[in-house]
Amino acid sequence: MNKSNNFSGQPIIKQLLKLLSPSIITRTASDHNSDRYYKRFKTYDHLVTMLYATLSGVSSLRELSTILLACEGRIGHLNLKDFPKPSTLSDANKNRSSEVFASIYYSLFHSYRSFLSDSSPLSLPVKHLKIVDSTTISLFSDILKGVGRNPIDGKKKGGIKMHTMINALEDVPCLVRFSSAATHDHTFLKELNLEKGSFVVFDKAYNDYLQYFQWTENDIYFVTRQKDNAVYKSIAEFDLSDTTSDAVLKDERIAIDKKETTIELRRIAYWDSEKEKVFEFITNHFELEPDKIASIYKHRWQIETMFKRLKQNFPLKYFLGDNQNAIEIQIWCGLIIQLLMLVVQRKTKRKWAYSNMVSMIRFHLMTYIDLFKFLEDPNKKWKELTTKPPDKQLALF
Repeated sequence: MNKSNNFSGQPIIKQLLKLLSPSIITRTASDHNSDRYYKRFKTYDHLVTMLYATLSGVSSLRELSTILLACEGRIGHLNLKDFPKPSTLSDANKNRSSEVFASIYYSLFHSYRSFLSDSSPLSLPVKHLKIVDSTTISLFSDILKGVGRNPIDGKKKGGIKMHTMINALEDVPCLVRFSSAATHDHTFLKELNLEKGSFVVFDKAYNDYLQYFQWTENDIYFVTRQKDNAVYKSIAEFDLSDTTSDAVLKDERIAIDKKETTIELRRIAYWDSEKEKVFEFITNHFELEPDKIASIYKHRWQIETMFKRLKQNFPLKYFLGDNQNAIEIQIWCGLIIQLLMLVVQRKTKRKWAYSNMVSMIRFHLMTYIDLFKFLEDPNKKWKELTTKPPDKQLALF
């Protein structure tokens, strides 16, 4: 028979779980006492089952249970002793706190954050750049309140809003908070624990002048767009140097009065030739070149790409529970898988499109194939399997 070192003694799902240290799960379960009322379906079983559900893209608990039942003989690779019944998984999603999965995610993030930063291909205009934004996941309004007025011709949808901050080099969330879709974005700014000298960029929905004033006092810098209806007073206009791009139309110091407090900021008018539009940026940093301020804001799009990557590859359309806790658990598992997939992508020398890599892994979760060897050179491995001559003994026949 043909022999190939392309195959492994473990399926792909097992190789992915190796990236998640068992000590993280054990320590988290102990800290949260999350196994206290469970005889069989422990935290590890719950996590692995939900990670499998996220990767395989199932749409219901019954579908998940059926798929795992069909994997009998291979389920031992997941270290699962029993097949979780739909009712068992439903009760666990409702009763085991989503904070357990949040702690597992943050522990995993701290384990890989230095690797993700070192392996990032990006070149940033400033160090320690953080990006803040939120995304809304549509739900029934019975679970979480929706935003806006009730429509005349139908029932308003609710939603869960995921407020997120990422480090530009790491490209995965370093802080996540959940709220109803009706919650205003700017409330999230108060939860940011930023170090002195940090830069944070966000869109104009996070407008909060008093927070800007507090950051200025603590030497924390921000870049955002100015609201269209902003009321301000121009104090002075800075001269533009010869090296400044022609796209910079104006660079000035402005003053804004809020609750008996005068806040001085820098306002930059910038012409975007691609969109043929003037953007007005405000910041509390007065030393950087205006071109760099515009460049910092352009990096804000990176978090939109992260949200797109999460929603397209691990769709958050079908939830395996009808309560907020179950929904948050599923989102945390999506974030865990997204992080693991990014680690795999960065460890592989061959350049893979993220969605292509995830699709390949999704269809071969239970295939005994060496993941990294295959990702390094899939064409070579395929040729070995299809063109290698048979053994001499078989050639006699």
